[in-house]
Amino acid sequence: MPHRLIASACFSTATLFLVSCGSDSDGPILAGNTRAASGEGEQVYQTAKAADDAGKTSRAIKLYDQTATRFPFAPSAAQARYRQAQLLEQQGKIEDAFEAYDKFLERFPGSGRYSTALNRQASMAQSAADGDVKFSFLGLKTKLSLEKTVAMLDKVRDHAPKSAAAAKAQFTIGQLYQATRKTKEAINAYHRLVRDQPESSQAPEALFRVGVLLMEDADRGNQNQANLDLACEAFNDYLIQYPGHSRNAEAHKMIASLGGRDLQRSFDVAEFYLKTGKPESAKVYYRDIVKRTGSGKLHDASKARLKELGE
Repeated sequence: MPHRLIASACFSTATLFLVSCGSDSDGPILAGNTRAASGEGEQVYQTAKAADDAGKTSRAIKLYDQTATRFPFAPSAAQARYRQAQLLEQQGKIEDAFEAYDKFLERFPGSGRYSTALNRQASMAQSAADGDVKFSFLGLKTKLSLEKTVAMLDKVRDHAPKSAAAAKAQFTIGQLYQATRKTKEAINAYHRLVRDQPESSQAPEALFRVGVLLMEDADRGNQNQANLDLACEAFNDYLIQYPGHSRNAEAHKMIASLGGRDLQRSFDVAEFYLKTGKPESAKVYYRDIVKRTGSGKLHDASKARLKELGE
C-alpha cells in the first residue's frame, strides 16, 4: 500500500510539472500537436497584423515576436519575424532589428525573403561600422562599440560565407581593427579574407594591407628581422596572386624599401660589434653588405670599414 501511495504522489507531481511547463507563455510551443499550435499561432499573427494596420507599432512588434517565438511552425511565422525586424528598423532600433533579422535568417533559410533580410542585415552592420547608427532617443548619431560592430559583421559573414556581402563584412572587420591600431587582429582579419575568398574584389587590397601593417609595426619600434621578412613575404604574395592590381607599383617600392632596411640593420649590427670590440664579427656583416650591393652609401661605408680593419 505505501508503494502505491508513493507512485501516485510521484505521478501527480510529474503531471503538475508538465502542466506548469506547458503554461509558460514565453517559450515555444513544441511540435507535439502541430495543427493546434499552428492555428493558435495564426490567430496571434492576425492580431499582430491588425495592430500593424492600425498603426499600433509597438503592440504589433510584440505580437509578431510572440508568433515567431512561440509558434515557429505556424505558416505565418516567417512573415511575422520578418515584419518585426522591418518595424524595428523603421523605428531606428538598429540592434534590435539586427537581432530580429538574425533570428529570421537562422530559422527560415528557405524563405523567399532570405536574400532581402541578409542584405538589410549587411547594410545595418556596414552602417554601424561607418558610425551611421542613429539612436531613437535625442536623434544622436554615434558609433556602437567595436566589439558589437565586429560581432554584427561576423554574423553577416557567417550567414553566407562565400557571398560578396561576406567578403565586404570581413574586409570591414580588418578596417575597424586597423583604424583602432589593433594590428594583430587586423592582420588576422585580412588574412582570413584572402584565405576564404581569394577571388573577392577586396582580397588584393587586404593582402597589400597586411604588408603595410607589418611595416608600420616596424616603424613603431618593433623592427625585428622576422617582422620585416613577413612584410616582404606579404608584398611578394600579393604580387604573385594579384598581378596587375592597382597597387602593384607601390608593392614593388615597399619591397625595395624593406631591402634597404635590411641592409641598414646589418650595418647597424656590424657597427655595434665594432664598438664592442668584436671586429671579426663586424667583418662578417660588412662583407655581406658589400656582396649584396654594387654601390650606394652602405656599400661604400662597409668597404671603408673593411679597409680600416685590414681588408
